Amino acid sequence: MSTQTLETPPGTAPAPPKPPSAPHPLRTESLRGFAPWAAAALFVALGWGLGTSADQWQGSWGETTGKLAIAAGLIGAPFALAAGAWQGGREHRRRMTELRASAARTPLAQFLTAALPLAAWLMAAYALAVAGALLACAPYASAGGPEPTVFAGTAVALGACVLLGHVIGRAAPWRLTAPALALAAYVLFGLLNASQSDLRYLAFAAVRGYYHDDLHLWWYPLVAALWVAGLAAAAALAHAARRRATALLPLTAALGAAVLLVQTGDGLVHENPLARRQVCNDSTTPRICVNATYPGMLPEVADALSGLTGRLKGVQNLPVRFEDRPGEPREDEAQLPMLTPFGWSAVRAKVTDPEQYTWEAATALVRGDCEKMPSAERTRVADYALVRWLAPRRIDKAMHDQSVASARERGDEKEIALLGAEVKGYEHLRAMPDDERRGWLSAYFATAGDCDPKASEVPAL
Repeated sequence: MSTQTLETPPGTAPAPPKPPSAPHPLRTESLRGFAPWAAAALFVALGWGLGTSADQWQGSWGETTGKLAIAAGLIGAPFALAAGAWQGGREHRRRMTELRASAARTPLAQFLTAALPLAAWLMAAYALAVAGALLACAPYASAGGPEPTVFAGTAVALGACVLLGHVIGRAAPWRLTAPALALAAYVLFGLLNASQSDLRYLAFAAVRGYYHDDLHLWWYPLVAALWVAGLAAAAALAHAARRRATALLPLTAALGAAVLLVQTGDGLVHENPLARRQVCNDSTTPRICVNATYPGMLPEVADALSGLTGRLKGVQNLPVRFEDRPGEPREDEAQLPMLTPFGWSAVRAKVTDPEQYTWEAATALVRGDCEKMPSAERTRVADYALVRWLAPRRIDKAMHDQSVASARERGDEKEIALLGAEVKGYEHLRAMPDDERRGWLSAYFATAGDCDPKASEVPAL
């Protein structure tokens, strides 16, 4: 059996190996270009802005969403416009304008190849910041939930800002274009957000109505994104498309969205029905109620006020409850110390200073809505003694001593005598037997609703 060997005919060179295919330009722009570094910078900027204000939004889905939207407007939109402008002026800086004009790809394809990776990277950076903020909020929030349409609309708006900035960067390819555009966008967003007219709803990132006591119409963030995206698409087509008339379609959509936003105005936002509701602890007198937008705070508030409610056990004529809702309390209610905005009295579902919080609750029980201090000495002594006994603070004695020193500097003997009477009244109330003190407290609260009662109506100390 014989074998045959295939040989290359004489004078014929072997075929050269096939060269490896060049990577697609989109892959190159996405992995080796400016886009990944820009996304990292945006993520750090957003993270810093959110991290430094975390006390103000952790614990409320609405506040978290609002902070994310504002961060996207004040940081994200100017950054995206500047990054797009810097990328758009790249060919001019590298003196590659003529080479780009001679390329086989259409101008629109070249434009999208350069702009889309950057837009996608910045949208991903914003999405990562959103995910981090929502994870940070979740352990402390107790009502509501995240709103995906808000984040989706804002991400689209940021991507649109990249395209719009890219067009501006190509039209004005100077090094100062990017920082000037960022500054202009920052100022514009600030002016729109602070405006009292309905034009404020045209801000680059929709920020209205994302707080614990407000809600927005479901389509608002989507229409806000359409306004910015349509404007960017119209600019891109007018700049790079062969048929520039195609820019009229997205421009029409953008203008229609803008008109809808401005005409609807404040109708885009409505009150959160939970803000008018309350959840209550019925085991105390007065009952303790917190707003239904943060029901998880109820055990914390009840614990902070446990000393006050314990001292009022068995007392008559008390308000029915501490209430926590917009507006003035009813005649048989007392105002709960304000828990919002978060970052002051409450941080991450915890009362920051229970001692001060209890003192504020006690003052609400004692003619808390009165604009002026009662004029009668007997009433003022009783009020001081009651608040100090219900909610003693470590600084009470120091503050009283400071008031005495100030009165002595002024030579106000009457004030000095009154301050001394306050301390004596407090010591007398503290030394009373429990039954006698409950009787005095019941008589006192019978007059506590009157801002300036007759001295004879207030029980003496």
